[in-house]
Amino acid sequence: MTATDAREQERGRGRERRRLLADLTPLRTSADYRRLWFGNTVSWVGQGMTALAISLQVYDITGSPFSVGLVGLFSLVPLVAFGLYGGAVADTVDRRKLGLASAAGSAALSVALAGAAFAGFHRVWFLYAIVALQAVCAALNAPARSAMIPRLVPPEQLRAANALNSMVMTFGTLVGPSLGGLIVGLAGYQAAYLVDAVAFTASLYAMWRLPSMLPDRKGGKRASVLDGLRFLATRPNLRMTFFSDFCAMILAHPRALFPAVAVVWYGGDAKTAGLLVAAPAFGALLGGVLSGWQGRIRHHGQAILIAVACWGTAIAVFGLTRNLWLGLLFLAVAGYSDTVSMIFRNTMMQVAAPDEMRGRLQGVFIVVVAGGPRLGDFLAGSVADLTSPAVAITGGGIACVVAVGLLAVYGRGFRRYDAADPKP
Repeated sequence: MTATDAREQERGRGRERRRLLADLTPLRTSADYRRLWFGNTVSWVGQGMTALAISLQVYDITGSPFSVGLVGLFSLVPLVAFGLYGGAVADTVDRRKLGLASAAGSAALSVALAGAAFAGFHRVWFLYAIVALQAVCAALNAPARSAMIPRLVPPEQLRAANALNSMVMTFGTLVGPSLGGLIVGLAGYQAAYLVDAVAFTASLYAMWRLPSMLPDRKGGKRASVLDGLRFLATRPNLRMTFFSDFCAMILAHPRALFPAVAVVWYGGDAKTAGLLVAAPAFGALLGGVLSGWQGRIRHHGQAILIAVACWGTAIAVFGLTRNLWLGLLFLAVAGYSDTVSMIFRNTMMQVAAPDEMRGRLQGVFIVVVAGGPRLGDFLAGSVADLTSPAVAITGGGIACVVAVGLLAVYGRGFRRYDAADPKP
């Protein structure tokens, strides 16, 4: 082999690696997107730290696991209640200003947590109130932030931008709690809350540098939640993105059973349950890192159905295995599949929907993402209590695959959805 042939072969291998790894084009070509992406990465890590720190502090005050569980409830209810409203606001006002105001609110709440911890004010009701207000800020911030992306990158880069965004969320979920536990152990709750407040400055700076982004709306009428729901009801392809997600999140979501599975199946303890929780998140991170190949996919609806079917299959097989490392592998495959589905779903919502509806669709997405897994936890726990964890997990995975198959038969237009000719 000549030196020229060797160089050509190496260049070919480099192109293959680039096609496999995440497409970084949006980061290279859009300074505004790059700042927003970096700011979101830092703030997601900070939020993960604060979430763990609040849970630890509630347990220190009460010694009650039930009280810790209420933290999730106080976060969920405002997130669902204000999710649709936040989307309507994002379709009415300047999204840049809404993003700035909601991020500033979150930063102020972290400062309040730090101040209370420094002052020795340890009251559970205060922590619950802060958690609820944080959820309100998140419900206002997320639709605005998501609706900004199509204004920052061209349509052909949206899929790559959504893949990069998925990495931000997963990275924050994985790294934030770990850092939070370390900082609380070394310097106390106040230090973790202060770090989170400082982390929000990255997001605030990124929002501040953005141009004004008023929704592209006809007339001066305020955006209505009901109008957004009516729009979704008449757009079968967009509607199917939510139905397919429900198949995975409600029918095949075994997270609530991980503590029991860790002990009964694997003879483990809390550390084993932690591994089970971390495995899907690790797979989800890989789904973003190894997303380069997705740029060659045009039929996004078909890709979503296949990805959700892969999630259900992986969960069903996980329910059959009793080897811990094999179980972790299948959970990671499920997490990878979920990220693939999420990337294509977000891209469809951003490309196929008009700008004036993007905030409200993202609000619906928040409600689905926040509420779906909780319903899944309830269903899995109920079935496991009536039968067994194995029946609940494997049966749920099979039910997910069957439901997706029925959606594929029903939604022939969704299967044929073409990114080159998007139809909502």
